[in-house]
Amino acid sequence: MKPPRETRAILDLLETQHPGADTELHYKTAFQLLVATILSAQSTDARVNLVTPALFKRYRDARALAKATTGELEPQIHSTGFFRAKSKSLVGMAQALVERHGGKVPPTMEALVELPGVGRKTANVVLGHALGVPGLPVDRHVLRVANRIGIAESDDPVVVEQQLCGAMPPARWTRTSDTLILHGRRICRPAPLCDECVVRERCDYFRLVVSRERSGKAPRKPREPKTGAPKTVRTARR
Repeated sequence: MKPPRETRAILDLLETQHPGADTELHYKTAFQLLVATILSAQSTDARVNLVTPALFKRYRDARALAKATTGELEPQIHSTGFFRAKSKSLVGMAQALVERHGGKVPPTMEALVELPGVGRKTANVVLGHALGVPGLPVDRHVLRVANRIGIAESDDPVVVEQQLCGAMPPARWTRTSDTLILHGRRICRPAPLCDECVVRERCDYFRLVVSRERSGKAPRKPREPKTGAPKTVRTARR
């Protein structure tokens, strides 16, 4: 794994390729971002953004959502997938916010992960983007990109989060995640567009696989993380 100084230099370059990287979920409050992030499990941000305007108009805060039934919620979020599990998580989350936190989204990891449907990734998204608390969400894109480049080395999102947080200053944690996510969506896809990547000369995958293939040598493929789709929405608690 690359040393912290090199990791920071790589992120500096990636930020020039993806300036102003930010979450692509639309929201105005921490509660809205929490709802949107739960809905984004096994869905796309674009799909969630189509669903949430009407949802937020109908359920303006946790108290309103806490009064909803899963039956009335399911048709409204059906297109995001896993709608039964998600509706249960959303209602349970809202009820827990009302009962334990006066309807407010708590600003700590410990309190957030106790809410139904909320794991470290979701909590870090809300902390970093809506509550001003450093957080580094690790999704499948962050896992893939970080392992390929060599700035992290694990299949475990929590381990990768720790490795990246150890290399980057807290003020850059959220932006680091956003940058790696966008790079994974746009450039470092499962079939990567290496010629468009600004850090290819520093990337282990490019050096060990792509460059060797292009030179006619047998690739020394580095181990990539297992990032297959989880089986249930409960995987949002990763």
